[in-house]
Amino acid sequence: MKVLVQPRDQGGECLWQVRLDQHCVSFRSEEEARQFAARLEARLRAPHKLPDWPVQRQAG
Repeated sequence: MKVLVQPRDQGGECLWQVRLDQHCVSFRSEEEARQFAARLEARLRAPHKLPDWPVQRQAG
């Protein structure tokens, strides 16, 4: 997943957007946007354990 932080001008107001592929989240300041992006990237890089699915019996 690609995470981008970009300024956006909306009606004369400068907002900051964090883009997550096709999804955007807007923030009032660059600092808030960068903190969110950093937290998101850390969570994406964190190890994830998949659940142990029961082993299916093979048809005999």
